[in-house]
Amino acid sequence: MPRLVYDALDGAAGRETSSQENMSALQAVKLQSRVLVNVAERSLKTSFLGRQWHLPFGVAPMGMCDLFWPGADRALARAAKTYGFPLGVSTMSSSPMEQIIEEAEGNAWFQLYAGQSDDETYALVERAQNSGYQTLILTADVPALPARPRDYRNGFAVPFSMRPNHFFDFAFHPKWSLQTLINGIPSPKNVAIKKNKDHSGFRRESGRDRIDWDFLSELRTRWKGNLVLKGVMSCEDAKRAMSINVDAVYVSNHGGRQLESAPPAISRLSKIRTVLGDDTSVVFDSGVRNGDDIARVLATGADFVMLGRPILYALAGRGENGLNEFLRLLIDEFSIVMAQLGCTEPAQINHECIASED
Repeated sequence: MPRLVYDALDGAAGRETSSQENMSALQAVKLQSRVLVNVAERSLKTSFLGRQWHLPFGVAPMGMCDLFWPGADRALARAAKTYGFPLGVSTMSSSPMEQIIEEAEGNAWFQLYAGQSDDETYALVERAQNSGYQTLILTADVPALPARPRDYRNGFAVPFSMRPNHFFDFAFHPKWSLQTLINGIPSPKNVAIKKNKDHSGFRRESGRDRIDWDFLSELRTRWKGNLVLKGVMSCEDAKRAMSINVDAVYVSNHGGRQLESAPPAISRLSKIRTVLGDDTSVVFDSGVRNGDDIARVLATGADFVMLGRPILYALAGRGENGLNEFLRLLIDEFSIVMAQLGCTEPAQINHECIASED
């Protein structure tokens, strides 16, 4: 794929230290293997938010996926149906939310970004409800668009457009360029992105900075299904969210894409779990790359794990075949790690699986 497209996927905020620290902090979590445990019969099924899923992990909401492979959103939806995991559907998805949940046969959660006005925001909420979504994720950690140097350097923006200075980048990647010409330049399909000076329409850079706890309370009143607050990195925020009766908190630093100086997300997970107790549902993403990482996150305190970049790396590399190959590998990896830990189901992976330092 062209450099500017790869950088849009791989890049992060500032000097990208937070993104790297997410991965290194996860790798620092050491798990304790156990022996002489009968693990011949293992199941990866997991109960979460009122449903049983075939896997303890899913795909995090990501916008403009079709930019990395034509039809990526719908390929992800088919994978969600096939493998039985939840697909996070972004407000900025390249396919309409209605098509994605239909293709996924209900295995989808809708992720909400606030718009310029309450009317357009709640119109999205109503669409999600009418489309059959049972879980709504409010992403709250993007009050302002961050400084991502790679995007600035490459001239990447949403809505995406091909500029004269991109010519050589595209010319040296003919397969991607031809596919994009045939299928059309991807654009968000749930909202109309505009840059009008009169601020009309949904603007990517506006609206997200105005949401507050009163907005969350109102959203809780309007949304009748599961409500998840994404981007929680503070124990105080986690407690306040639960006081508003959200159904789960989603611990995440947006994969290091928002605040360069943010601590690794995994370093906040155990603290938030301790404050909330064992009865609160907790989701996690940021830095997860393989089956070991999924087990590390579960052992540290999450009930469910979401993956982002690795999913799109697989799609960008080999399309839907690459996605399926990666998912099968991930499932096998996690099952093997469970066996090494002496566990026969994901629910058995807890803090006792973390190796002590003595």
